[in-house]
Amino acid sequence: MLESRDGRRVVVTGVGVVAPCGIGAADFWAGLAKPVPPSVTREVTGFDPATIGLSKVEIRRLDRFAQLALVAADEAIGDAGLAEESARDGERTGVLIGCGIGGAWSWESQVRLMDEKGPARVSPLTVPMVMPNAAAGAVSMRWGLSGPCETISTACATGTQSIGNAARWIAAGRADTVVAGGTESCLTGVNLAGFGNMRALSPTGVSRPFDADRDGFCAAEGAGILVLEERSRAVARGARIYAEIAGVGSGADAYHITAPAPGGRGAARCMREALADGGVAPAEVTHINAHGTSTPLNDAGEADAIAAVFGDHRPAVTSIKGVTGHSLGGAGAIEAAALSLTFAHRSLPPTVGTTTVDPALDIDVVLSPRDWEPAPALTNSFGFGGHNATLLFTPAG
Repeated sequence: MLESRDGRRVVVTGVGVVAPCGIGAADFWAGLAKPVPPSVTREVTGFDPATIGLSKVEIRRLDRFAQLALVAADEAIGDAGLAEESARDGERTGVLIGCGIGGAWSWESQVRLMDEKGPARVSPLTVPMVMPNAAAGAVSMRWGLSGPCETISTACATGTQSIGNAARWIAAGRADTVVAGGTESCLTGVNLAGFGNMRALSPTGVSRPFDADRDGFCAAEGAGILVLEERSRAVARGARIYAEIAGVGSGADAYHITAPAPGGRGAARCMREALADGGVAPAEVTHINAHGTSTPLNDAGEADAIAAVFGDHRPAVTSIKGVTGHSLGGAGAIEAAALSLTFAHRSLPPTVGTTTVDPALDIDVVLSPRDWEPAPALTNSFGFGGHNATLLFTPAG
């Protein structure tokens, strides 16, 4: 059970989200069922980090990716009932927040400034703003969390792997509580040009995962943060429990820097590892929150992997990227937040943007909201470099 030591189990007690379809879990959940206008980018509109009490000086010292994480963490910590210092044990609380790229806005703006006005005008805070661990460090300092504090970066698998590694910390006894997730804000000129030139972006500005006419992803920003706790601690303090993280899978395709392995073999192996870690049979899984990027190769590879693992069982498959777009290092964490809320609302969000499922893909894609009885469920993330990550959620029993 999750590489557990002494029967330690891991549950989700707090959810925080900052996404293009909504700031805060309630607006985010409502937004998952709403159509969005075509756009090759999906930005978080109306975002203001001052709403959590950050001063203008504090805001200026943080790149946008770290600001997004702080606001999502503020909600998750409050949702878990740990906002008051007396409610948390800072030395036994860790932080594991990843990102795929880091402070892209700060980096590009400072490069332009140096080119135009010389090196003397470059901000002395450039390095702290662009470093990938800025979000994790800011969260630990804001709430006095002095347990393990780390950042990982595995491209689009980052958010899921961050939560998975955090769960393993708790199972192994390194921490009792971890603030975990992923964040990204890199809709900058260079990044968008790079994605565009590799023909990964949708020319129509419509994300349509698993659709016969899918033509690429829509680049996005956002952050998802979960509070994970050792189950007996959460129960003892009367915390609300969304679900248990019962298994984690992680691996590499070892095949190609951008393309998935043929037949989705790495993704299939990752899902099987998560199921084995949690002691759950494929036939028990009724839902998969898919990576589902809306790119031809990725969707086909994931569908092949699902078919290989589950065969005729066919769990219901949702990709929320039709609404949220693809926020790279933040995507997996936002999707883990969506899966946590799926358990709470007992409903599967639709795959917005998809109208005609590719007949070559033998999976059950959810096209409209569907009632759901909580049961074992997976969430997948796959990243450039061949990184694969899967989390197994089960009802909190």
